[in-house]
Amino acid sequence: MDQRPIGMFDSGFGGLTVARAVIDLLPAEDIVYVGDTGRYPYGSKPQADVAAYARQIARFLIDEHDAKVIVVACNTAASAVDLASELPVPVVGVIEPGARALVSATRSGHVGVIGTVGTVGSGSYQRAVAAAADHLGAADIELACAACPGFVEFVERGVVTGDEITVLAERLLAPVREAKVDTLLLGCTHYPYLARVIGEVMGSEVVLVSSADETAFALRTLLDDTGLACRSTARTGRHTFLSSGDVDWFRALGRRLLGPELTEALPVSFPDP
Repeated sequence: MDQRPIGMFDSGFGGLTVARAVIDLLPAEDIVYVGDTGRYPYGSKPQADVAAYARQIARFLIDEHDAKVIVVACNTAASAVDLASELPVPVVGVIEPGARALVSATRSGHVGVIGTVGTVGSGSYQRAVAAAADHLGAADIELACAACPGFVEFVERGVVTGDEITVLAERLLAPVREAKVDTLLLGCTHYPYLARVIGEVMGSEVVLVSSADETAFALRTLLDDTGLACRSTARTGRHTFLSSGDVDWFRALGRRLLGPELTEALPVSFPDP
């Protein structure tokens, strides 16, 4: 039984959707979560900078917290660098699990992905969806992608409903609406917090897919397959949350978004990589 923690990071609050799914699915596991709010948002930054941030935080989680696995709970970071080829521990990202769920859920073959400018521009989802379609034998998949700048900033301010975000969503989601997709992947871990608005704009006939649950399932499989799981049924995992920005803000908004497990946020600082 490996009681070392799962290391997890995001640019801020979006990865808490993944943390919530992991806590629910793997209640015995310890988690150390880094919200890099001092340098958010990642989506508009150069990929080289995001890759450097991701390497820095992953190494911190391994070196300082003895993380047994790294969960890249940030689509932009997962698109910017392949940490699995660089780190001494296993890595789980959010892109491949979400892509597989998207291809599996579609009825018409017309699917969409929305994400940050960095994620969509990287081509990561285009490649992942094509690979998933090939693996699942779904040759008729047509993918439409749309970048949604501004969504992350609304979530980071705690604004997830209202006329302002609805108007923005109507404009940004126009490309995937015009493509008549029947399934839409929320290709940023912040976006599930906007699911109500996105669902209203897209229409009730469009299925929204979040990669958070799929990532948690992929993590469970990896832990079982590698012998790294903490299988105790009597143990309740410890959850540590770190923020590189305003810890009071992170604790207050993070508790609203995640739930009662986020009782405290501790400060962490990273030098320029």
